Amino acid sequence: MAQKLFLLPGDGIGTEIMKEVEKVIAWLNSQGETDFSFDSGLVGGCAYDAHGEAISEEDMQKALAADAVIFGAVGGPKWDKVPYEKRPEAGLLRLRKDLKLFANLRPAICYPALADASSLKRELIEGLDILIVRELTGGVYFGEPKTITDLGNGQKRAIDTQVYETYEIDRIVRVAMDLARTRKNKVHSADKKNVMKSGVLWDEVAQAVAKDYPDVEFHHILADNAAMQLVRNPKQFDVMVTDNLFGDILSDAAAMLTGSLGMLPSASLGAPDAVTGKRKALYEPVHGSAPDIAGTGVANPIAMLASFAMALRYSFNLVALADRLEAAISSVLADGLRTGDIAQDNRKTVGTEEMGAAILKKLAA
Repeated sequence: MAQKLFLLPGDGIGTEIMKEVEKVIAWLNSQGETDFSFDSGLVGGCAYDAHGEAISEEDMQKALAADAVIFGAVGGPKWDKVPYEKRPEAGLLRLRKDLKLFANLRPAICYPALADASSLKRELIEGLDILIVRELTGGVYFGEPKTITDLGNGQKRAIDTQVYETYEIDRIVRVAMDLARTRKNKVHSADKKNVMKSGVLWDEVAQAVAKDYPDVEFHHILADNAAMQLVRNPKQFDVMVTDNLFGDILSDAAAMLTGSLGMLPSASLGAPDAVTGKRKALYEPVHGSAPDIAGTGVANPIAMLASFAMALRYSFNLVALADRLEAAISSVLADGLRTGDIAQDNRKTVGTEEMGAAILKKLAA
């Protein structure tokens, strides 16, 4: 029975990099290595243009029915003035909410060939392999009340509410602990318990969960110190688990350690189904829609392809195939091919299609 993928290219370079994923899917199917069926929909600004919403009800239902959603990027200056609740990013937020994608996995991996592309010294980031596990459906991004009140006399008051319940913290920490067991068996839990009540609860629950994993080395770290340590000595970390707000910030900082935000994938996972054990899941590159280069054919497709590799790994348990795709990416970089965002002296700079074709050729070899 074919496994269903739902592709949401989105805006800007999303459409260009998604085409490279479609080529990989087609090749895998042709070789009998996978049996994927896939449909495509609209999300973000293009969906607003077509439907007046950041994602239509029809496409939302297709996402709910899929075995995995592959997402490109949304947004751009064209939609800066649309109503707040209909902005392009609202489509992604709704997908996360309706699919109940509470666990965001963001790896920060330094490919050996790109060690010199980082702004940090080679010895600090060579061999870097961090996994940040971010809670995705709670916290200040979703807490209520969320208001701006006019106080008169030219004054306004803005309120965002940070809310976490025990179960939300428990389940995300357990995801981090389980993943650590497949890696180096070390977890850092980052919060701000020194000034935030939500941080006090976060640490209380995380410490309790850690007792169920005596084989995993567990550390508490304040989120601001975690930011500093990521720059000072990033290789001390293996898995870092944190809330929605701090995870947003720390994962971007970790991403840039590798030299380019355009290089890194992410996965957003829901809870296992009680009957099938399958999780709802969405996979997307960390970077944005890059409207300044959209349509020029120079976007880096690596993060998009690496996100598909994460789908192979986490949604379909095709671990060996995911390893092969990731190895193909590393091999192409070792051969010296670069897109403009990771261009280096004496390396050949190529566009989106040429980079995608080179990776597919390595995969097929």
